[in-house]
Amino acid sequence: MSYKFPLATATWGQEEIDVMQKVIASGMFTMGAHVKEFERVFSEYVGSKYCVMVNSGSSANLLMVGALFYSKNPDYKLQRGDEVIVPAVSWSTTYYPLYQYGLKIKFVDIDLDTLNFDLEQLESAITDKTRLIFAVNLLGNPNDYAEINRIIGDRNITLMEDNCESMGAEFNGKQAGTFGVMGSYSSFFSHHISTMEGGLIVTDDEELYHILLSLRAHGWTRNLPRENHVCGTKSDDPFEESFRFVLPGYNVRPLELEGALGVEQVKRLPAIIRERQKNGKLLQSALSNHPDIIIQKEIGTSSWFGFSLVIRPGSRLTRKELLAKLNALGFECRPIVAGNFAKNEVVKYFDSEVHGDLKNANHIDQYGLFIGNHHYPMPEAFEVLKDI
Repeated sequence: MSYKFPLATATWGQEEIDVMQKVIASGMFTMGAHVKEFERVFSEYVGSKYCVMVNSGSSANLLMVGALFYSKNPDYKLQRGDEVIVPAVSWSTTYYPLYQYGLKIKFVDIDLDTLNFDLEQLESAITDKTRLIFAVNLLGNPNDYAEINRIIGDRNITLMEDNCESMGAEFNGKQAGTFGVMGSYSSFFSHHISTMEGGLIVTDDEELYHILLSLRAHGWTRNLPRENHVCGTKSDDPFEESFRFVLPGYNVRPLELEGALGVEQVKRLPAIIRERQKNGKLLQSALSNHPDIIIQKEIGTSSWFGFSLVIRPGSRLTRKELLAKLNALGFECRPIVAGNFAKNEVVKYFDSEVHGDLKNANHIDQYGLFIGNHHYPMPEAFEVLKDI
């Protein structure tokens, strides 16, 4: 089915096509100079010291969790059985690495307005077993990191961010994804920028950076600097170091095509974010006081990944009716991320618990959906939405 207002559209221009042709002509497709340059310009964009590109935002989350197990820093280091607090609404691969590394997952409710952590529930969920808070910035909206840091205080709890949906968002003038010890981003087609598939991790911690470099490619030493925090000093003999394995890693390397696309896409990123934010203002103007629908309350400066529409508690409108109306008007719709993830059958494999109840997560699971936002003006969409 063709939609007048689709969820996602291409952000490429001729420059992206041209750079792909150059990579094809070079015959060099495995991770190399283009990936390295994308990492450099992206870390510069977000204001982070280090950046590691991987093949997806999901892999970015996996490597971040793994890196905390292999760190020698007692402030970060995790072990199996440690408790991690997560919001109940996110994508599946926020949670899977936590299960795969044997962590105890504690689901906490979201705020019905912001769709991020319910901060009162977060504060009450923390115990002396809590070692990690994995914050998720949902649909372009950053969390209130001033309040989260107040909640953490001087406790030995690490903060990490899944920022896959919120590239370009800011809180108090600082880029989302840079508040935690590490932050993940996605450059999948439907996200703010597209490298086809792709993900990134940023950090200011050199040891974690070195661990990520090793975990990304087989757990070997080949991509580490001579002096590093993983194995100390590397041999000067490249033959000896070519197949030296020091960590139980993966192969989640990106392609040169993806790195080259990323370099061009970062050039467009400021304009992409500006246009999405203009559309966000039009949404707020159109629907802020709607009697039946709640739109996402902006924290800081959202980069508006998409537009959530949640039926107000007590409204007689049903999601089936809302979906039919939107589809008839040409809107492509999806559930809000994965809804209340704690309801899924896969959770039976987790070591997990629910803190309190998840009434807001359950509400958006049954009464919420989202429509797409784009990097170009779409005033007609908001005129139509006024009359929903």
